[in-house]
Amino acid sequence: MRIVSWNVNGIRACAKKGFADWLARDGAEVVGLQEVRAREEQLPEELCGFEGWHTHWISAEKAGYSGVGLLSRRPPDGVEASLGEDRFDSEGRFQLARFGRLLVANGYFPNGNGPNRDLSRIPYKLDFYQRVFDLLEPARERGEPILVMGDFNTAHKPIDLARPKSNEKTSGFRPEEREELDRWLRNGWTDTFRVFEPGEGHYTWWSQRQGVREKNIGWRIDL
Repeated sequence: MRIVSWNVNGIRACAKKGFADWLARDGAEVVGLQEVRAREEQLPEELCGFEGWHTHWISAEKAGYSGVGLLSRRPPDGVEASLGEDRFDSEGRFQLARFGRLLVANGYFPNGNGPNRDLSRIPYKLDFYQRVFDLLEPARERGEPILVMGDFNTAHKPIDLARPKSNEKTSGFRPEEREELDRWLRNGWTDTFRVFEPGEGHYTWWSQRQGVREKNIGWRIDL
């Protein structure tokens, strides 16, 4: 089964750049989208009824913020979207779908920065990590096949960002954030990308400052 994860940074803008054409030719069977930033009724017409696709959208209460989407060729046996706390559910950050024995979780994990880039959201971010882990770990312990994909908003190891030394106090590479990913691996989870690619220079996010992308000064925060 081919499963794709993509932070689209706004599905309406992404739709104007050929999202539907990409979806038609990619060959994916399941697609998890993060940072959709639209309610279902705001989606462009071409995104509301993909022929041959089953769709499930979760939006934040705040307009134009957060949100996740799951698209699949076969209908899921079920989709859950609640983490059991309104402070998480109100931001529309999580989906858990079942396809037979396989569980597929799609998450848009919070950034630790507050409105003034003051790190005020780190406690919320760490609580979100803990809640998702507590929800999914029992399934792994039972031996159920489970895939967790999405934007984790944390670079795990120094190899996962271009400039680790200068970002040690930056949200996304702080020790307490990285420890959350350590905990997953200690408990038997696998960073599937690193199974296939152990090398440097592989990133999923770049700032919008001029020349950053061209110089590949990036972060691998999407797993």
